[in-house]
Amino acid sequence: MIKWRGIIWSVHPLFVILMIGAVITGYFLELFTLFIIVLVHELGHVAAARYFGWTVREVKLLPFGGVAEVEEAGGVPAKEEALVALAGPLQNLWLGLLAWGLGALGLWDEQWSEYVWRANAMIGLFNLLPVYPLDGGKLMQAALSYMVTYYRAMLWTMRVSMLLSLLIVMAAVIPAVLYSTGIQLNFLIIGCFLLASNWSYYRNIPYLFFRFLIYRERVAEKAIKSGESARAIIVGSKQTIMSVARLLKREKYHLIYLMEPGGAGMKMIPEQEIVRDCLSGRNPYRAVEELFS
Repeated sequence: MIKWRGIIWSVHPLFVILMIGAVITGYFLELFTLFIIVLVHELGHVAAARYFGWTVREVKLLPFGGVAEVEEAGGVPAKEEALVALAGPLQNLWLGLLAWGLGALGLWDEQWSEYVWRANAMIGLFNLLPVYPLDGGKLMQAALSYMVTYYRAMLWTMRVSMLLSLLIVMAAVIPAVLYSTGIQLNFLIIGCFLLASNWSYYRNIPYLFFRFLIYRERVAEKAIKSGESARAIIVGSKQTIMSVARLLKREKYHLIYLMEPGGAGMKMIPEQEIVRDCLSGRNPYRAVEELFS
């Protein structure tokens, strides 16, 4: 683990185990090349995140990519999150094309060139799978946040990710059961890692949602400065404050309306009142009508 330019860089134990195995089996050069490819992939994410002014806290390198932890997770525009996610696979694209070109020109050994461009293609394409925390999973969540509330976008991202992670595990095991071909150990390890990661993420959704609420002030300030139209949310008096907070959309600013009994009228509060109450430490599961009294 090292700290460089304010970012903690670390190598996941899974990668360390593979490195030890590579030294023992004589494939160290191939794995070292894979390490460089993964590092460049993650540098693409970091460069894009820094361009948008994000604060990158830590980058953990894995055999198939990496995981970058940023301070603003959930508090940045979905477009920015999508571009940062794409910045990683784009590094694999130019690296793969470069390796292929060097091989075609005879400047690299043909077999080595093929290994390098295939490794880049594998890492780039694998990371585009719609499984969190892979880049494809982040792209999926960014796209979903345009269509549904942020809370539901997180839920559906985790559900799809866990399902696909389970399918990867099954793809590694089923051929061994049906055809006695042996377990695909690489797929099994990766699938189990992704499944465990998504289960942990799923359990932490309440915490991650609170982090999303912390950054809602930015959305409000942007909407007020730009004169953006607010999105109305009509709620019932017995709905909880937290249930109303879960109706907030990532890219929208909201005004909350409470219909009075008998349709006598409506009361309105800005979304900041909902957010502040959720973050105040008071019980967010009490009736929302208390905020209108």
